[in-house]
Amino acid sequence: MSFWCQALKEPWSWQFRAYPGVWLAAGLLAFAYFRSVWRRHRRTGAPIDRRKALWFALGWAVLWLASDWPLATLGASYLASAHMVQYMLYTLVAAPLLVLGTPEWMARRVAERFRIYRTLRFLARPVVAAIAFNVVLLVTHTPIVVDNVRTTQLGGFALDLLWLASGVILWQPLISPLPELIHKSFPVRMVYLFLAAGVFAMIPGGFLTFSSFPLYRTYELAPRIQDFGALSDQQLAGAIMKIGNIPIVWTVMAVLFFRWATVERDGPPARKPLNSPRQTTAPGG
Repeated sequence: MSFWCQALKEPWSWQFRAYPGVWLAAGLLAFAYFRSVWRRHRRTGAPIDRRKALWFALGWAVLWLASDWPLATLGASYLASAHMVQYMLYTLVAAPLLVLGTPEWMARRVAERFRIYRTLRFLARPVVAAIAFNVVLLVTHTPIVVDNVRTTQLGGFALDLLWLASGVILWQPLISPLPELIHKSFPVRMVYLFLAAGVFAMIPGGFLTFSSFPLYRTYELAPRIQDFGALSDQQLAGAIMKIGNIPIVWTVMAVLFFRWATVERDGPPARKPLNSPRQTTAPGG
């Protein structure tokens, strides 16, 4: 039994594999979130935001799906396309759902406890966030990283964590739980998302799609699944990287556009104050 997903050499089968490390990490994340929400509710009487709890639960479920058998096993050992699906789920689905599900008071408490408020402010700048996100994308999809890091338990855990963190950074200028980190300009937000999550991914995606030979030794030498060739698998992975983000990116841009139109017509909505008196101070600032 492996603690986390790692490369396997035997032929693929649909026999279930247990990854207790994944279960432990997922359990601790859910426990910490809901325990904190419930304790605040009991202590202050503040109502539980069920919508945010739902967003968090959805993000948590996607995160677990991407980290556990069978997708994680396929991505670590057999298919570059499965690896790419994992990446997209981490950065473009799980990360924004978890961000949407994080209440402002919780984000401020974490930022204060770990003294990372200034770091968050810096990373939430659109240019910085775009660079950080795409540096992680490029580095973690180089052959040397995929073949030597992704295939080990510790390396797989580190990359999963890095993917999630880069996804959280990507969404800070758009939907951060800390309102002051969200860029005020709707046009800037739309352009930022289009470039950061849409355009730049086409470059490495193009290399994978149009390469005439497999770039990753791990997937080239892996036992084949249903005679699906290594080059075809890599081309599919490139296509997923290039166009798999389109539905999410354009949907979010459409939502931002209509919100911009609403604000221009009706003016900005009044912001509701939090019950917590500590929300007026900048943690660690």
